[in-house]
Amino acid sequence: MTRDSTALAPMANAIRALAMDAVQAANSGHPGMPMGMADVATVLWTQFLKHDPAAPNWSDRDRFILSAGHGSMLIYALLHLTGYESPTMEDIRKFRQIDSVCAGHPENFLIPGVELTTGPLGQGLAMAVGFAMAERHLNAQFGNDLVDHHTWVVAGDGCLMEGINHEAVGLAGTLKLGRLNVLWDDNKITIDGDTSLSTTEDILGRYAASGWHVTSCDGHDFADIARALSEAKADPRPSLVACRTIIGKGAPNKQGGHNVHGAPLGADEIAAAREYLGWTSAPFEVPADILANWRSSAELGKNARAEWEKRAAANPQAAELARRMAGDLPAETGFDAYVQSLIANPPKVATRKSSEMALEAFTANVLEMVGGSADLTGSNNTKTKSTAPFTPDSYDGRYVYYGIREFGMAAAMNGMALHGGIIPYGGTFLVFSDYCRNAVRMSALQHVRAIYVFTHDSIGLGEDGPTHQPVEHVMSLRMIPNLLVFRPADAIETAEAWALALANKDRPSVLALTRQNLPPVRFDSEMKSAKGAYRLVTASAARKVVLLATGSEVEVAMKVAASLEEKGLGADVVSVPCWELFDEQDAAYKADLLPADALKVSIEAGVTLGWQKYIGDGLSIGIDTFGASAPIDVLYDHFGITAEKIVPQILSRVS
Repeated sequence: MTRDSTALAPMANAIRALAMDAVQAANSGHPGMPMGMADVATVLWTQFLKHDPAAPNWSDRDRFILSAGHGSMLIYALLHLTGYESPTMEDIRKFRQIDSVCAGHPENFLIPGVELTTGPLGQGLAMAVGFAMAERHLNAQFGNDLVDHHTWVVAGDGCLMEGINHEAVGLAGTLKLGRLNVLWDDNKITIDGDTSLSTTEDILGRYAASGWHVTSCDGHDFADIARALSEAKADPRPSLVACRTIIGKGAPNKQGGHNVHGAPLGADEIAAAREYLGWTSAPFEVPADILANWRSSAELGKNARAEWEKRAAANPQAAELARRMAGDLPAETGFDAYVQSLIANPPKVATRKSSEMALEAFTANVLEMVGGSADLTGSNNTKTKSTAPFTPDSYDGRYVYYGIREFGMAAAMNGMALHGGIIPYGGTFLVFSDYCRNAVRMSALQHVRAIYVFTHDSIGLGEDGPTHQPVEHVMSLRMIPNLLVFRPADAIETAEAWALALANKDRPSVLALTRQNLPPVRFDSEMKSAKGAYRLVTASAARKVVLLATGSEVEVAMKVAASLEEKGLGADVVSVPCWELFDEQDAAYKADLLPADALKVSIEAGVTLGWQKYIGDGLSIGIDTFGASAPIDVLYDHFGITAEKIVPQILSRVS
């Protein structure tokens, strides 16, 4: 629905008024960006964005992503004005307060219509790449009748400066994601001042060199904005639209300066802005005619959804798409038969290989799984026979070659998971989880099912040395709330970890996997890893010791237990593949595994900090220094993670 500037200008001013009033009421926030991008957003939402406020989760809607999340009042104003149930005007009045869904940065779990949480700059744009990948993949599988939409992003200079931007832009250009359109708030201002203080790069040139279509517009000329957005939508490449804007547009004494970025305008400047804009309404009031124009702007999307529903009703694939978008697993995942094959022929393999074997079973049955690796496919073992490459010529492929882009990979995985219809997994070395850690944290914060395959999980990788040996990484990942961290001990535990990761719709998982071969320790099909920890070996003699171990050190713990039993000391071995799931068990289960009258000993080839919550004043065997470069057996002996060196320490405590 096209409107002339006489109608669009007051509609844009409604955004400006709500932004400055909400920030002023909270005495906190960022009025500059929403005021500066109000005109661009008005054109986008009234003429281009396919959405229906009555169905915020409609699967074929366009996705709007506010990567510059500090300007959150832009999306809150747009959602309210166009008629979404949330946020209410009362929510906006309480902007940034504990009892309002209008948080300082948009949170996907608080408001339907907020597609993703955007706080750390750059990640919204990088996640948008995943949204665009998901759209193309599902389109290739289900066709235009069911999947045919665009991803629109509002990004600021901070989003474009952050290092993740380079990873995301390169990936999107390589994959030719033409349904991705980024609207750059080109206001030439950062918090410190003019952008010339910190950058002189040719941003349009950089994007063009990465395979993007680029154009620009006057961000306060409605016709020019519409022209640029039309170009972007039509081009088969991803597009960057440089929208030249004035930060804080409408605040006559502060617009254009960096001080309007992140602070309330103040009562005097708001009064001046109202006069400058011709806005006579009281705070948090929108004139009826302007609100009616905003509400009617959604009719285009409502009609589009009605047409889509007719097509879906006649499409035999619609039910399968709906299942995937709901996040439900198929009835048959391949897990049971695969575990039975392991019991019949227990393998001695690295858990990275066990993961590959499990993936062969799962990817053959769970067709929404889309994998990849950050240029370590042969080391992470993440590609299977069922996962052909995802390329511009084959968007129906299920394996992404991300290149050396760990952060970009993790953010794209988040985007795919948030889009829906896809369960993404991706691999790199555990030590490189540092490179994508904030995206892993965002997976947990946003409650998405993204699965991280982090291999080469300890000093067990040997000669590569301390730069590649992740001594502290497993423990640091366990610190992230709502993240399941699995360190499986053998092929069956690895299969269980995959099954549990797939079953958890609302939280991400990490699988920390070995490079070295491990013997089988499990020979049964009971889903024991679901409790996070379980008794693997029961003491024969009177129990004096409980050994807790994970991953490759479960084998060590079993040798320690055997040695103690020979000396008449009863020892249980408790495998602890997932702390988080163990912590969720009831007190009786925990007390049974960890009795008060036994010495508790943890064994893990990593830092010992954290194990104290299970072992109390017991004994913690680990590595509280960096690793070293040497063959694996030499390293385990050097760092004291062998039965021969652990048993004497235990005997000194229980004798």
